[in-house]
Amino acid sequence: MDEITILKQIAEGDPDDKKCVVKLLDHFKHSGPNGQHVCMVFEYLGDNLLTLIKYTDYRGMPLHMVKEICFHILVGLDYLHRQLSIIHTDLKPENILLLSMIDPVKDPRKSGAPLILPTSKDKTVFESGAAKDVKSLNGDLTKNQKKKIRRKAKRAAQGCVGKEVSEETDADPKTSCAADSSDDVKAKAEAIEDQPSSSVSKKNSSNADGGKEVHQGNQGHRRGSRSTRQKLLASVNLKCKLVDFGNACWTYKQFTSDIQTRQYRCPEVLLGSKYSTSADLWSFACICFELATGDVLFDPHSGDNFDRDEVWLC
Repeated sequence: MDEITILKQIAEGDPDDKKCVVKLLDHFKHSGPNGQHVCMVFEYLGDNLLTLIKYTDYRGMPLHMVKEICFHILVGLDYLHRQLSIIHTDLKPENILLLSMIDPVKDPRKSGAPLILPTSKDKTVFESGAAKDVKSLNGDLTKNQKKKIRRKAKRAAQGCVGKEVSEETDADPKTSCAADSSDDVKAKAEAIEDQPSSSVSKKNSSNADGGKEVHQGNQGHRRGSRSTRQKLLASVNLKCKLVDFGNACWTYKQFTSDIQTRQYRCPEVLLGSKYSTSADLWSFACICFELATGDVLFDPHSGDNFDRDEVWLC
């Protein structure tokens, strides 16, 4: 609810939608089998900056493109800091979204694909490209059949619609869905804070293609040939917005001293000192470097007699 309060304040102060910060359209409560959930409705946006970095094969973008992206980020930060006294506290490439998809073919608004899952009067759910009656969930089905139906519905909601799934497998939908999405990136970063899904991971292994990690080649293949990616990058709309205010706070009301993803964490937070809006500026500078080079500025590693914070501070 604190996040919703912050998002409402952001939306109310930007009626003309010029401040480069995501807009909260609505929120509601939903009661389900696992309790009551607060749901937030946002405007439809495109790929995040980490995906943009991947399109460059972690080689960095031309400086004129970096400058344009940085301009929009600074507009957003200036609005948050100077007008609203809000600190984002978790600024990183995954939390900055382009206004549109890098590849227009993947943009539902341009391809004609539905933006939301279809619904009907008999309350159907979208299941692997087909509608299935929800009543069957409570009908004369076996426990295993119900489990499969719930799994398929979850996969559909996670963006895996159209991918074939074996009826015989009980694979976790989170691992079986080969989706390269910002939600997946965020989930990994939140679950394993010290192993963020950024260009850090590409250092851990190498292959014949310039020392990049093997799985990057597969991701690149899904995004098309290098020439295709370069053409898409050359024509991409670089307007972007700051998103994910789940950890945000006010300068006068802070919730925790443990903020920021490690690679974008400022010195005062590492030292356990007081922080303010300058913490976001430190993260912003790290993002600038990453956009220009394809690599993170700080990636400390621990040793037998020291931890990563000590390495970073040295």
